[in-house]
Amino acid sequence: VQLQASGGGLVQAGGSLRLSCAASGRTFSSYSMGWFRQAPGKEREFVAAINWSGGITSYADSVKGRFTISRDNAKNTVYLQMASLKPEDTAVYYCAAERGGRGATVSIGYSYWGQGTLVTVSS
Repeated sequence: VQLQASGGGLVQAGGSLRLSCAASGRTFSSYSMGWFRQAPGKEREFVAAINWSGGITSYADSVKGRFTISRDNAKNTVYLQMASLKPEDTAVYYCAAERGGRGATVSIGYSYWGQGTLVTVSS
């Protein structure tokens, strides 16, 4: 599967942004999906994950209550709705996919990665 992330940009603190990750292929609904981010000088970290049906989601503590992951299997797309953004949310955001599973919270749980989209939150 090939992944294309989009929707990043510059937003003021407190604002909102929605990221999208479009997947190729006819078997998208069999994949669990995740969002990760990497800030300058830091390691890549888990943000959110969702299982194949959308019935199971998980979030990093740092984004819980502010970010929402969802998916539309008919459109082969997973979304990350981000609200109440903070400057520390600034990072390149990556989507990832893995066949089956519940939605891993670690990067090694994913075999497929998108190219990343930059989110910059100004104070």
